[in-house]
Amino acid sequence: MSSNVAPVTTSGYEAYEAAGELLRALSAPIRVAIVAELGAGERCVHELVEKLGAPQPLVSQHLRVLRGAGVVRSARRGREIAYSLVDEHVAHIVADAVSHAREGSRS
Repeated sequence: MSSNVAPVTTSGYEAYEAAGELLRALSAPIRVAIVAELGAGERCVHELVEKLGAPQPLVSQHLRVLRGAGVVRSARRGREIAYSLVDEHVAHIVADAVSHAREGSRS
């Protein structure tokens, strides 16, 4: 009896682990919103606070989580710190998830 499914190799499993870590980092709605905003370009904390309507300490806390997960990076821009996505693929994942959720709410 043969199977068309390839066995999970160590490197394949490691990719699943990394994907799980990414999805855990995106598990909070505010982090999804932050990634969606950063998908449009670099933003400073005050810009994210204004756009999301969330308190600055909360936005900063979630940015720390996203930085720790390797989803966003920061760069000093004068007196401010600007955040951007490390990999644009994450913006696509978030956009697809939001689109899927919206489609599900219309049925």
